[in-house]
Amino acid sequence: MKITLILVGKTTDKNLSALLDIYFKRLQHYVRFETIVIPDLKNTKKQSETVQKELEGQQVLHKLQASDTLVLLDENGKTFTSPAFSEWLQKQMNAGTRNLCFVVGGPYGFSQALYQRAQAKISLSKMTFSHQMVRLFFSEQLYRAFTILNNEPYHHE
Repeated sequence: MKITLILVGKTTDKNLSALLDIYFKRLQHYVRFETIVIPDLKNTKKQSETVQKELEGQQVLHKLQASDTLVLLDENGKTFTSPAFSEWLQKQMNAGTRNLCFVVGGPYGFSQALYQRAQAKISLSKMTFSHQMVRLFFSEQLYRAFTILNNEPYHHE
């Protein structure tokens, strides 16, 4: 299986980028992993939130293959404990999922087209986080899930 993390907009904080790089490198030990950064939109002051979501959504959809499993990181998605997320991930692998694509959207969320294309939505918390911070939190949880699946001493109950 391959995991692709699609990010809308670049990570703007160098400290956050350094932390992300740590987890991205750690994930390579367990799975084929890549990130795709959708460029920031230009001239957004004249565009409504809906138009921005639609434009971002089109760019994300353009990066997907028909066979990709799409999971949106969305505040209204299903919540998991870390062990439950690792079980969900194992089920995806057992089901023969070839490319599992997770998307961290822009500041206004996702377009209707992305919601329609998605096979699942996952929420990291009932709290709201910046789309920049979600990248780090999700990457750490993805790494944690693989350490749980491999019975490694990273996660503690």
